[in-house]
Amino acid sequence: MDIKNIIIVIFLFVILSLVRKIMHIKKEIDRIQEVLIDIKNGDYNRRILINKNDITEKLCHDINEITLQSQNKLIEQKQSEQAYKSLMTSLSHDVKTPLASMVGYLEAVQEGLVTGDEKDDYIKVSLSKAHYLKDFVEKLFDWVKLDSGEWKFSFAVKDLNELTRHVVSDWIPIFEEKHISYEIEIPERECNIRIDENAYFRSLNNIINNIIVHSNCDRVHLKLEKSDTKVTLTISDNGNGISEKDLPYIFDRMYQADSSRLTKGSGLGLSIAKELLRVNNANISVSSVPNIKTVFIVEFAI
Repeated sequence: MDIKNIIIVIFLFVILSLVRKIMHIKKEIDRIQEVLIDIKNGDYNRRILINKNDITEKLCHDINEITLQSQNKLIEQKQSEQAYKSLMTSLSHDVKTPLASMVGYLEAVQEGLVTGDEKDDYIKVSLSKAHYLKDFVEKLFDWVKLDSGEWKFSFAVKDLNELTRHVVSDWIPIFEEKHISYEIEIPERECNIRIDENAYFRSLNNIINNIIVHSNCDRVHLKLEKSDTKVTLTISDNGNGISEKDLPYIFDRMYQADSSRLTKGSGLGLSIAKELLRVNNANISVSSVPNIKTVFIVEFAI
């Protein structure tokens, strides 16, 4: 066989190899296209089988990664939509129920169906419902501002002890009115940390309000202490407490629990408190032995 024939044979071999390679690539592309059509039609569970050391290996891997990311985003979107629907249902219930009750009481007063002490009681109950709605709307606005990133924070070095005294002093008349004994331990020595005081006021008020409204307690203990690495605020009560199965969720927005401590309100207050404390570089946790003791612990890093 002369050199010319050898060259022809080699050329034909190369051409045949290229044709086989092209046919293989076309087959792989058809396989990829088939999977992509299924993904396009909404089947995000489809994956492309990756052949090691194949020319399409990286392409298949990237497509699988993109598909997985899209699937996760779709799951998050569906969860968000479901959470939004649950939120709207809860908000509707939290507004409609007290509003309908308040309207019913006031209509009875207006139509003269009740008189004397009973009339005064109806007005008192209506006023209580109105205060509840006012508090609920304020919390809802706080939640919307936090969720949308519209809450404006202003940080400065402040005395945490003095800020805490300021908040607690407003609650003492309410403790006394509701016959709740209280013990307050706040050091006289300054405890200066960088903080947004309005966010701290709101978070601490929300925690105390949760105790007042939901715990049915007759004793509250608040203690603030500083160590070398942190400042710890402990707030405890002897009320009905929180069940073990509900504890992991009480800071979730709109969580509906079986415990009477959690079913009387929207659940926004503690959720807002946690988020505002996080912004202030603080963590909040809770422990509870029902009908014995519930303890909220807030820790500020220093």
